[in-house]
Amino acid sequence: MYKTPYHTKELSNYSFLVTGGAGFIGSNLVEYLLKFGAKKVRVLDNLATGFKENLSEFVSHPAFEFMEGDIRDLATCNKAMDGIDYVSHQAALGSVPRSINDPITSNEVNVTGFLNMLVAQKESPSVKRMVYAASSSTYGDSKNLPKVEQTIGKPLSPYAVTKLVNELYADVFYKTYNTQTIGLRYFNVFGPKQSPKGAYAAVIPLFMQALKNEVAPTINGDGKQTRDFTFVENAVQANVRAFFAPDAAVNEVFNIAYGERISLNALWESLQETSGKNIKATYGPPRKGDVRDSLADISKGKKILGYNPLFSVQEGMKLTWEKFVSSK
Repeated sequence: MYKTPYHTKELSNYSFLVTGGAGFIGSNLVEYLLKFGAKKVRVLDNLATGFKENLSEFVSHPAFEFMEGDIRDLATCNKAMDGIDYVSHQAALGSVPRSINDPITSNEVNVTGFLNMLVAQKESPSVKRMVYAASSSTYGDSKNLPKVEQTIGKPLSPYAVTKLVNELYADVFYKTYNTQTIGLRYFNVFGPKQSPKGAYAAVIPLFMQALKNEVAPTINGDGKQTRDFTFVENAVQANVRAFFAPDAAVNEVFNIAYGERISLNALWESLQETSGKNIKATYGPPRKGDVRDSLADISKGKKILGYNPLFSVQEGMKLTWEKFVSSK
């Protein structure tokens, strides 16, 4: 992975902050930035859903710095941005079911934490731009396919509300304080370092764990719901391109996906093929707050960011499975 450079400027001239950098997408971005010679990569993470082992290979790297802290504390956000040029804000409490079970904590982290990051950016003398993780959940009950950035519906979960509020706050701060932000609406990102552990694990690592253990996975609903699954290197590319994108990208949001959809049933069949195993899935009730179908129009990101996803779902799953079976 990360054989292709996606940056347009020399990374050794810049310092980066990755919030949530011990998490799945964040730690992959850290890997890219260090591999291509960033001047400094500071991670801010409270380790609530991130794992120190995701960063273990970087600990001795001279350009790497880990800061344990919580984005719900403004002073921590201010300290984390000290001397930083570009911020990738990945820290959040993900998962629709988690937000339904505990909307207050999701709001504290995803809304108050995001607002703290915006305030810290506004007050920072060094930060040029913040790229933040938005979400395809913002499309809510909109039935339009493919999803285009300017047409959204009503949110279907507390998580979706928090991600929509992020976009609204970013827009207001740009208009009020001229802070540079770019939102990336991720569509079901998957890949190495995504954990199958915990009550709110995502579907692909859960499927892979089931295959590894040779047990039947549970598919929520009939399995005919579709998703635009996005390999993590495509998401990393989008972050890197957004750091250095032209001013036309500022205060915009972009769909970050591959631009194809696959049903959960077809995904399970494809994974069985990749693993060489044959196990029938079981089916459970549909999940509350889930969108039925998802497919992204990625033309805006291609045009303005230069986003060009190189990895299809099948290619991404092959790489992810190889890493998954070799991990402990």
